Amino acid sequence: MKNILITGSNGQLGSEIRDLSPEYPDYQFKFIDIDELDLTDSEAVKGYFRQKHFDFCINCSAYTAVDKAEDEDGKAMAVNFTAVKNLAHILAGKKTFLIHISTDYIFNGKNYKPYTETDPTSPQSVYGLSKLKGEESVLESPVDAIIIRTSWLYSGYGNNFVKTILRLAKERDMLNVVADQVGTPTYAGDLAKAILEIIGSKNLKPDKQVYHFSNEGVTSWYDFARAIVDESGFGCKVMPIETKDFPTKASRPFYSVLNKRKIKHDFNIHIPYWRDSLSIVINKLKND
Repeated sequence: MKNILITGSNGQLGSEIRDLSPEYPDYQFKFIDIDELDLTDSEAVKGYFRQKHFDFCINCSAYTAVDKAEDEDGKAMAVNFTAVKNLAHILAGKKTFLIHISTDYIFNGKNYKPYTETDPTSPQSVYGLSKLKGEESVLESPVDAIIIRTSWLYSGYGNNFVKTILRLAKERDMLNVVADQVGTPTYAGDLAKAILEIIGSKNLKPDKQVYHFSNEGVTSWYDFARAIVDESGFGCKVMPIETKDFPTKASRPFYSVLNKRKIKHDFNIHIPYWRDSLSIVINKLKND
């Protein structure tokens, strides 16, 4: 029996792991969020783990408000860096394996081919910088860990692009969506399944590794929105615009595709095509 702690469990990824948990009878899950443990408080973290032991910790806790982070840099750094540092150092002493989730925003988004795990990092936003600092705190700590960078995460839970487009498509006749930023949408349920498969893999070694995971394929935000509207059956028209026509406080990467060869090779993971996973989520939302 593997004891697994999920922090930030009320978010998209944590919720998807909870949904999958009955399929893993050999895993004992404990789901916690900020109401039970504030990871930014080092004393609270020490106290929580004093009498507890877990084989694995999946850290789903994150500050993800990309534009707000430009004004709330202290809060973004506290959640995405300080909290991760606290967790990594405590878990190292408890011999708990950490799985930490990071983001494509740690790159500058100016590449011309999918980013590998060893490509230079150069975040262009406070959010991206805070997530990179979190990565570095894991790599510099004595904890055994893997970092999984992902992109364009969505699910039937929380706030995300898919749910926003569905809401707007229901309310409006036309939407303008940026067409010159490309990447890969990632269904949080697919990432959750991959993580749980990695935990059970014989290829997982006590070590530190960085991996990339997103769904297969490449698309733009415009094409993603078109697919969402098409799947939903709404009659809303989606029009392409350029980034300069939709200014945001935080800079977004123009190219955000992740190379997933390493994670597929090391753990023999099958990764679904983004459009297939989108259909699953839209159908779930229709039936809720």
